[in-house]
Amino acid sequence: MTNIASINGKKVDLETEARTITQPFYKAVDREIEVFQHAYKNKLPLLLKGPTGTGKTRFVEFMAHELHRPVITISCHEETSSTDLIGRYIIKGAETVWIDGPLTRAVKEGAILYMDEIAEARPDVIVAIHSLTDHRKELHIDKLGLTIAAHPEFMLVASFNPGYQKGFKELKPSTRQRFIALSFCYPSERNEAEIVTQETGVEREIAKKLVHIANKIRNLTELGLTETVSTRLLVDAAMLIVTGLPKRISVKVAIVEPLTDDVEITSALTDLCDLMI
Repeated sequence: MTNIASINGKKVDLETEARTITQPFYKAVDREIEVFQHAYKNKLPLLLKGPTGTGKTRFVEFMAHELHRPVITISCHEETSSTDLIGRYIIKGAETVWIDGPLTRAVKEGAILYMDEIAEARPDVIVAIHSLTDHRKELHIDKLGLTIAAHPEFMLVASFNPGYQKGFKELKPSTRQRFIALSFCYPSERNEAEIVTQETGVEREIAKKLVHIANKIRNLTELGLTETVSTRLLVDAAMLIVTGLPKRISVKVAIVEPLTDDVEITSALTDLCDLMI
């Protein structure tokens, strides 16, 4: 099957296109790169589990670059239907034309399909990908009466946040067992400080202080925060500091305020952070 696709009306080689994108920075914390490579080699769907902001999306982008493959990302939510993913007929002039959805394009073109927060997806979406997660490796398009064999380079990657989903939507065991899985957690202090420095160019000592703040808040489980401080928030704070915004204001708007709307908790966290930076 060809690697040639049409992007903005131009014919491009997908492998060449993937190589030209600047390599995203990713700091490996275990053997996740090796696991991904073997999953790709064996055409096994991969599930990434972990809290928000622990690098799941960046990891997929990094691996797509390493493997010279384009990545198509789908942010799953309760309004996303299988039709949105597979495709639909549209009226174009006097004709009715079929338009492929992102799932169909990925299957045809051999892209890495990344389904972010798959537990949020509607049941019909999960049904649509079933035949891509087992030995068949094919996509059935009911409206066209077609079954398409997946491109040899196609790979399905999904992610979800088990902590956030608890008590809300759960990923069914029958769906989970169609994937091999990797767990993501927050990096060690040393690695997280390195990530923040590499991403933003902030001074190493400031990066260390930001990481100390994050770990302090992460350990305050009595606050009952829905989400805690992600590495992504630390990067945002560091970017503001690098461009000249005072450190305490940067921490407040990038780390404290996104965590909660509770006035008392916000005030307490602000005071804590002010003492630490």
